Amino acid sequence: MDTPDAARNPLCTGPEPWFRMSRRECLNRLALGLGGMALAELLGTKAVAAPAAAPKGLPGLPHFAPKAKRIIYLFQSGGPSQLDLFDYKPLLNRKHGEQLPETVRGGQRLTGMSGNQSSIPIAGSPFKFAQHGQSGAWVSDALPYTAKIADDLCIIRSMHTESINHGPGVTFMQTGSQIPGRPSFGSWLDYGLGSANADLPAFVVLLTKDKKGQPLMSHLWGAGFLPAKHQGVRFRSGGDPVLYLGNPAGVAPENRRLALDRLRELHEQQFAGTPDAEIAARIANYEMAFNMQTSVPEVADFKDEPEHVVAEYGPDARTPGTFAANCLLARRLAERGVRFIQLYHQDWDHHAGLPGGLKRECLQTDRAAAALVTDLKRRGMLDDTLVVWGGEFGRTNYCQGLMTAGNFGRDHHPRCFSVWLAGGGTKPGMTYGETDEYGYNVAQNPVHIHDLHATIMHLFGIDHEQLTYKFQGRRYRLTDVHGHVVKDVIA
Repeated sequence: MDTPDAARNPLCTGPEPWFRMSRRECLNRLALGLGGMALAELLGTKAVAAPAAAPKGLPGLPHFAPKAKRIIYLFQSGGPSQLDLFDYKPLLNRKHGEQLPETVRGGQRLTGMSGNQSSIPIAGSPFKFAQHGQSGAWVSDALPYTAKIADDLCIIRSMHTESINHGPGVTFMQTGSQIPGRPSFGSWLDYGLGSANADLPAFVVLLTKDKKGQPLMSHLWGAGFLPAKHQGVRFRSGGDPVLYLGNPAGVAPENRRLALDRLRELHEQQFAGTPDAEIAARIANYEMAFNMQTSVPEVADFKDEPEHVVAEYGPDARTPGTFAANCLLARRLAERGVRFIQLYHQDWDHHAGLPGGLKRECLQTDRAAAALVTDLKRRGMLDDTLVVWGGEFGRTNYCQGLMTAGNFGRDHHPRCFSVWLAGGGTKPGMTYGETDEYGYNVAQNPVHIHDLHATIMHLFGIDHEQLTYKFQGRRYRLTDVHGHVVKDVIA
């Protein structure tokens, strides 16, 4: 067989004949070609001054017509007591101070904080419960504003988890795994669906300032093994929501643009020699940061908000970093196409002093959470905006530590807890699931964390079993190998 030359074979374009190309060189050239295509898609061919297109998601997604376009997740870190908020158990008040029957507990493990107690006395709720709205949902007087929107809520009272401590519990709820390192929920949605806004991150994180309780680590909104561009961006309270976003003194926007153009050229050269996804992510992050120099100050400035709207969220709604301000900011971010907005509010971990501690947290969150739902509904956004409220687990029906006439605490309880959903294609005015008369075990329609994740993914038009990412030889997904869509709560 004669050796083909360049004139007869266009593949022979180098000094070596085509059949002498090494396997390593062949793979490298193939990677460079595909990498260049990916980089071209990332950077686009438009001039710098032209509006940038929002990053697209995966081909073929959503899998079916979505009901929700965005989610605002009001995460109450520490484990709010469902027995004092949503899960009315009058039997506990009648048996207050009596020992919890062993038949109810069924030999289930206790935490080290109450497992060595000589007694585990039942603790009734000090809060008054009543039915609200046409739905007749039970809500305690600790949440008077939430009670007013009862007909907009889908309350799930049969949540359960395996996690019994905060670290793995919060990680489980945010990433689908008790072990840190997996992609967060927001990262999965950004990876699958992409962004609806080129000037703001698809995934934004807001923390209530000056809160105590268990620490919140950045892995809760990290991208894990997904490309780094999908990780959440934390907005901070104060003058600069994103650190180092503004230009240094004396640096004009056009000079910043020029510097970024030259930096991008250097990154492109690096990418051409080493087609690494991290380099492409770095280029995208620099471009996003440049766009955010204008978009972030605008969205974080409430001066265009009518005073009556701000007042609905509470008296501290104009104080950056408060839960009320974060709820209002979440609505503004949702209006501008941010897909996943995660709020964290700490200090629900009431091992002692529950009556006063729970009331304090409700005063900080109740009004703003209800105002957010009402505000979205008034603007016609609640239909396709999913709002989620809840923590990582619940609290025990018995007292941890010393019980006095007006004071007690509750330990962690993974066997059952409550969350509520609003909008985004969920059934309003619904209470789903039941616990036993002692509020210790799920009695009807259990919903695991994986089931909740699968259901939320379904609302976004995603089959949770099909959105996967191959890492270290295995295909991973948010719900691992578990999860069922709870169709009964979907409108």
